Amino acid sequence: MTNRIARITVRQHRLPLDPPFPASWDSRPRRAFPATIVRVEDTEGRIGIGSGDAMYGFDDYRDLFIGTDPLDLARHSAVLDNLSFHAGRLWPLDVALWDLAGKILGQPCWQMAGARSSRVRAYASSGVHRSLDGMGRWAEHAVARGFPALKVRFGRASLADDLAALAAVREAAGEHIELMVDCNQGWRMPWDTQSPWLAEQALAVIRQIERYRVYWIEEPLHRGDYTGHAWLRKQTDVRIAGGEMTREPHEFATLLAHDCFDVYQPDVVCTLGMEGARRLAAQIEAHGKVFTPHTWGNGIGLAANLHVVAGAAHAPFVEFPYDPPEWTPERRDFPLTRAIEPDAQGWIELGTAPGLGIELNEAVLAATRANDSRYD
Repeated sequence: MTNRIARITVRQHRLPLDPPFPASWDSRPRRAFPATIVRVEDTEGRIGIGSGDAMYGFDDYRDLFIGTDPLDLARHSAVLDNLSFHAGRLWPLDVALWDLAGKILGQPCWQMAGARSSRVRAYASSGVHRSLDGMGRWAEHAVARGFPALKVRFGRASLADDLAALAAVREAAGEHIELMVDCNQGWRMPWDTQSPWLAEQALAVIRQIERYRVYWIEEPLHRGDYTGHAWLRKQTDVRIAGGEMTREPHEFATLLAHDCFDVYQPDVVCTLGMEGARRLAAQIEAHGKVFTPHTWGNGIGLAANLHVVAGAAHAPFVEFPYDPPEWTPERRDFPLTRAIEPDAQGWIELGTAPGLGIELNEAVLAATRANDSRYD
């Protein structure tokens, strides 16, 4: 009998956060961390897992996958791309299908994605607006932990405050560490109605940060400001990064055609899935650009992004959300039996286990079952 997809389940979970996580891009401190867990089971009893967006609207389209070949990843990706128009971002299912396919084939996902490497190097991505002393201590800790690069979030009460935080991190980290700055102008939380920067404003910020030898500046403009990004790139040698929440293949084609970014950051659990991101990575690198995704989700999404980069791209490093004590690998990866951690030099080895190489912590998931995907 030919193996087929037998069932797909979607469940919501929420981990209480005490103390709350004061994410720099969210004016509301986060008192819970939601996780949507997708399980895809084949007729031979294997289960693939995925996570990411809440999968709202999927129930109406489950029948498009039940009874189909679990290894037809290109077909599934095309259907999910259609559904991103009709329903929403259902890419966690693509991740679960890749995990299942790896288990069927006996291959790790990085090998399926292109087999370039089994490891990637991580950079520490901050999420909290700390005091100057706090930013310096975070930088010292992250460097001692082995990270080769650090990312600082802007968005404080004034640009002067942001620049002071960047200066504190540069002083604490030393000159041998790469620094990135995330301006968070590409998108907003639903209740945040601030206008994004214009290109001239962004350039003024870049002129201020150039003295700190910044490796890239991330999301200095709205995600759809193609003309502004193209102009900005011509004004500075600082790399321009973005695209973490850009959704459609044609949008990435437009970004590439306008030469908007040096660094492209689509998160596979929010955009294109593993199959689409694997193909996009090749297009981006063919244009001489860098593919290195956004990864601010849980460990399942982090693992999916790591596998695509390791297998299909040549990124110098990949985002690793890390800002203890508020944001630790244990908090981030609560759905898993083991948190993902880099080694003492910042490398993450993905290994040879089939699929994503991760396991769900069923006891924790049973204790965190929820009816919604809220952060409060």
